[in-house]
Amino acid sequence: MKKFNIRKVLDGLTAAAAASSSSSQPGQRPPDSDIVETLCSDHFQLCKTVRHGFPYQPSAMAFDPVQKILAIGTQSGSLRLFGRPGVECYCQHDSGAGVIQLQFLVNEGALVSALADDTLHLWNLRQKRPAILHSLKFNKERITFCHLPFQSKWLYVGTERGNVHIVNVESFTLSGYVIMWNKAIELSSKSHPGLIVHISDNPMDEGKLLIGFESGTLVLWDLKSKKGEYRYSYDEAIHSVAWHHEGKQFVCSHSDGSLTIWNVKSPIRPAQIITPHGKLPKDGKKPEPCKPILKVEYRTCKSGDPFIIFSGGLSYDTVGRRPCLTVMHGKSTAVLEMDYPIVDFLTLCETPYPSDFQEPYAVVVLLEKDLVVVDLGQNGYPIFENPYPLDIHESPVTCCEYFADCPVDLIPALYSAGAKQKRQGYSKKEWPINGGNWGLGTQSYPEIIITGHADGSLKFWDASAITLQVLYKMKTSKVFEKSRNKEENPNTDIVDEDPYAIQIISWCPESRMLCVAGVSAHVIVYKFSKQEATTEVIQMLEIRLHYEINDLESPDTDQVPSVGTSCQGSNSQTANSQSHPSASSTSSDGLRDNIPCLKIKSTPLKQGAGYQAEVVIQLVWVNGEPPQQITSLAVNSSYGLLVFGNCNGIAMVDYIQKTVLLNLGTIELYGSNDPYQRQPKSPRKTRQASGGLCDINEGSTALDDRCKSPTSGSASSCNSEDEQKLPNFIEKAKMSRKLSLPTELKPDLELGFGSKSRGQRLNHHLEEMKQLKNHVLSMTSRCIHFFNVRDNSFSRSRSSSVTSIDKESREAITALHFCETYTRKSDTCTSPCLWVGTTLGTVLVIVLNLPPGGEQRLTQPVIVSPSGTILRLKGGILRMAFLDTTGSLLHPAHEPWKEPNVQEEKDDKDKCRKLRPVSVSPSSSQEISETQYAVICSEKQAKVVSLPSQNCIYKHNITETSFVLRADIVGLNGSICLACFCANGHIMTFSLPSLRPLLDVNYLPLTDMRIARTFCFTNNGQALYLVSPTEIQRITYSQGTCENLQEMLGELFTPVETPDAPNRGFFKGLFGGGAQSLDREELFGESAAGKPSRSLAQHIPGTGGIEGVKGAATGVAGELARARIALDERGQKLSELEERTAAMLYSADNFSKHAHEMMLKYKDKKWYQF
Repeated sequence: MKKFNIRKVLDGLTAAAAASSSSSQPGQRPPDSDIVETLCSDHFQLCKTVRHGFPYQPSAMAFDPVQKILAIGTQSGSLRLFGRPGVECYCQHDSGAGVIQLQFLVNEGALVSALADDTLHLWNLRQKRPAILHSLKFNKERITFCHLPFQSKWLYVGTERGNVHIVNVESFTLSGYVIMWNKAIELSSKSHPGLIVHISDNPMDEGKLLIGFESGTLVLWDLKSKKGEYRYSYDEAIHSVAWHHEGKQFVCSHSDGSLTIWNVKSPIRPAQIITPHGKLPKDGKKPEPCKPILKVEYRTCKSGDPFIIFSGGLSYDTVGRRPCLTVMHGKSTAVLEMDYPIVDFLTLCETPYPSDFQEPYAVVVLLEKDLVVVDLGQNGYPIFENPYPLDIHESPVTCCEYFADCPVDLIPALYSAGAKQKRQGYSKKEWPINGGNWGLGTQSYPEIIITGHADGSLKFWDASAITLQVLYKMKTSKVFEKSRNKEENPNTDIVDEDPYAIQIISWCPESRMLCVAGVSAHVIVYKFSKQEATTEVIQMLEIRLHYEINDLESPDTDQVPSVGTSCQGSNSQTANSQSHPSASSTSSDGLRDNIPCLKIKSTPLKQGAGYQAEVVIQLVWVNGEPPQQITSLAVNSSYGLLVFGNCNGIAMVDYIQKTVLLNLGTIELYGSNDPYQRQPKSPRKTRQASGGLCDINEGSTALDDRCKSPTSGSASSCNSEDEQKLPNFIEKAKMSRKLSLPTELKPDLELGFGSKSRGQRLNHHLEEMKQLKNHVLSMTSRCIHFFNVRDNSFSRSRSSSVTSIDKESREAITALHFCETYTRKSDTCTSPCLWVGTTLGTVLVIVLNLPPGGEQRLTQPVIVSPSGTILRLKGGILRMAFLDTTGSLLHPAHEPWKEPNVQEEKDDKDKCRKLRPVSVSPSSSQEISETQYAVICSEKQAKVVSLPSQNCIYKHNITETSFVLRADIVGLNGSICLACFCANGHIMTFSLPSLRPLLDVNYLPLTDMRIARTFCFTNNGQALYLVSPTEIQRITYSQGTCENLQEMLGELFTPVETPDAPNRGFFKGLFGGGAQSLDREELFGESAAGKPSRSLAQHIPGTGGIEGVKGAATGVAGELARARIALDERGQKLSELEERTAAMLYSADNFSKHAHEMMLKYKDKKWYQF
């Protein structure tokens, strides 16, 4: 019977829905037959892969000394298990209750976790994805401490009431054997001794159980006789207890910072009282009390003094001292300061047997935000270099980007640069936590994750094959002067803390160009070099990008409100302020003006191998207002251009010539073609219905003329009077610029003036310029753009209030994309351009006229001009991309990486110039008859627009009730799709270009802005986000990856023989001096102890068995395919074997015949006749 496939049915339904929701222009059929879409819903499945980083808010830790596996539990109920570098696992308790204690079943592949909701869980670690086998919920008593003796199946559970219960870890049921608190202490105390803080058995006698109560009372309980053998009492509360391996002494840590050492058979008083960090008074009295010693461990060595290791216990007068771990060894006491508070620590020993010399070799210290392993075998106790990626949060992560299928030479190059940054002074021994085995990953493509941090640093991570390893670190703050106090830089910071924090990363893996935007409205361009370099002077550009609200007197006062909104660029100068920006830091009103938020270093900067700063761009204060933070960023190595935008406008920089090309307010990008009727009163009444495709070229010949190329003949329509006035206007406008215009470029300014209709309005503007100096039009260092800034439609507000025009209502730049495509309907060939998306759902196209490569690129200007093309969508624009006629993704042009610090020979230079894949001006581009498709995704919908016709051939409303947070066009299985993450937690994918829904999973509700800030998709079905301040969660939406995930994951449990028990020796065996075993089954079994109380605890079966079956069945389709191939091969081999067997039978028959004939021939002959 054929299996019913619901996914194929859904494919048909979603295809029909997409066809009905798609809109095509009348008379034009969507080109379904041109592009064959290979992706369907069968290719998609969502699942978590791995989690990297430090466990957030750790609370407990355990170590298996035989398997060499470390487990860490957290306050949110998660478990992280670590083996050798590259082997780690994440598990989660469904309840989300905090983990209070962990206990390994040593070398059994199992782990017991005790949670704050009084539940015990047994985890099966023998499968790649551990699962819970059993759970036991305590109903009447609260769990405070657990102890599982080595090679025992009986778990001791201490409770808040002071009772001890015993659990069989095989069946996870309670024993009827209970140690009640009142029977344990009998008459030694008149009051309740408090909750149980410690349980352990005597190393030499398993029948003796030491029970520690919080109040300071200890009881050595005889399990066989069911009574207390000895009782010990101390005035101070107990925090922990540790045995000497011979079982004759134990040490307790107390709340007053003291350690008490007791002889087992002397319960009256301690054998010794030590206050390690207490000051001894001269009169011989008791030392001053110190902070509590939270935990102590007592470890012995065959050939030396024992180790006493404890956390806490510092004197109260050590104010500001960091948390410490103290190691007492013989007469020496070492205090090891930690960066964060200590949560727990464990001593790693050579033997798992508590009755033998432990021979400690390392201490694992779990801190609140770090994991430290101390080498006890070397002088000075150095730490091991941590191979796990646990320092993601070294500085808080502010943004991240994910790149799959990178160039193969990129990871070695980054690793080589990062190898020179490694710290020294680590232990020379190998990392001691080395259990488990690596998975057999089938993914071979390189993956890189870049994280940006609050201190301005960036980290590059090798994320290939579901592992994570740091490659290279860099600090962007190195180019700035660090102010020692706020008085040195008063009122210029726009943030109180972390002025260097990274907000946006733009990286080109092929050319290795890197751009970062920081929170202080600064952008830094970096080039990659394998050699060190010293930069004498760091190139800096200051840009005056400001949005101003002015009281304007319009000539049309009857029709236009008296209050207008205009957007001024870097060249703007208000009528009230005539001071030269470059010569003044304070405006005439006494406000801060033309001052950047950060100060560039004036001294030479030594830059190591790796990324080296090329140019720094900073937005400056304008009339007392700080610059707005950058909202979008893009870089293109082929064009040599960098562009960024914020809520004020957009700026473009030529980082090759170190000049500003474009500096415009968002509204100025529209010119008079603004589709919005931006009125300060009732702004929503006259706004166009969003979602439609706006074509400004239809119905107006003037608009059609405006859309022509600035290099076309219509640009010469400016009359001679205009041309005479232009130089005067330029000279006046130059006074308001930070960057002066080179004299030799003045004749080229005419190229930036736009088309015929713009020239017709030029007279009107030049006449008004004398009266309205605050409306100086925006100009850049390479070209001038003229827009109708007096248009009354510029006054706008997105506020619900009729009269309010606030800063939050500005139209911000949210998406930028360099490409080579058709910019206008009339284009017959592609040209380099920049597509700009805004928060109002508008897409604008800017044409780039690039000079040829080589020397001309260094001297000739890049001409930037608007195309007049405007597209509209619902919601802010998030992502743009372009497809060719086959549906393949058109990647932005890029230049291959070459070493920037090496002087090239002339032949190499000429060769590079010829091979440089830079696009030339539109007039000389090759004509291309095929069309392209623009894919545009906003917060609400996605559109596919055919170019150059600009017809919307497909449209899909992604969400009505929520909004898209992140969208990416990604490659999967040799095709491409649109992947979206919505604020309501849905992850969706759509086919391209038809926008058929392929996947829609309610995965993760937006509970934290951290997720929205860090979520990103990449190729091959991979995605990630910051699940906590310290952890990265990687997920996949690829069915193939989900099927192969089981093979890719590492194995935690590996078969290892348990070490032999210590030799008792002849005399100890003869006189019974060795460790005494106990038949716990006889004591705790139902036949001897009886049945437990049913109401005390409830057994809950786990899903470990089912999960194990699921894990084994993961990738069953692939397994069946492989099995089928194997069967075919086996059939072929069997047939070959059959033929060989037949041939052998035939030869055997022949041999038998010949042998029979020979026998007959010589049968009657005597031996001497031969």
